[in-house]
Amino acid sequence: MSRYAFELMSLMAIFSFAIVSPGADLAMVIRQSITHGRKAAVITSFGIGTSLMFHVTYTILGLGLVISQSILLFNIIKWCGVAYLIYIGIASLRAGSVDVEAGNEMTAGSRDQSPLKSFGLGFMANALNPKPVFFFLSVFSAVVSHETPGLVKFGYGMVMASALIAWFVGVSYFMTTPAMRAAFGRMSKWINRASGVVFIGFGLKLATEKAG
Repeated sequence: MSRYAFELMSLMAIFSFAIVSPGADLAMVIRQSITHGRKAAVITSFGIGTSLMFHVTYTILGLGLVISQSILLFNIIKWCGVAYLIYIGIASLRAGSVDVEAGNEMTAGSRDQSPLKSFGLGFMANALNPKPVFFFLSVFSAVVSHETPGLVKFGYGMVMASALIAWFVGVSYFMTTPAMRAAFGRMSKWINRASGVVFIGFGLKLATEKAG
């Protein structure tokens, strides 16, 4: 087995646990599935995966180390993330019931969510979380050799992003099966409220994170 294959397998063994662990990304995909339907949830999943490549890229370039060592930069990213998650949480709390057939919120003037907004929700939810900075710095430092070319490291990131997208697309399809949508549709108003509390909770938890 080549060194690169061993590094990739080690990375994926660690990353697989991070993928399935509950977090703001999972909450976002579940809410998109219930509120706006399969298409929006799948596009949001691609937004999350693209954002992961954003984290991988600046980690490879060394900017991740700069962010991790700068309290100012860390706090700027952190508080932007806190504000974003709380904003999404408040929007969820204020949302109405869901039209299961149309997959849209039954609120005055509601419209289908645009692909750009769906993508942006996923991208921003992940990009404004400083925790991946430390995750990738620690994982790459522990598993990937300093001698591994940057292009190979970028390839590792592509595989990780693809796995993340595949996981969330799977969640999107599962959450939008007729049986699941019917079940959640009956409780949609309360699910929106619960997801609002979850997003606000993740925002408050992120507010307690410290650099280093």
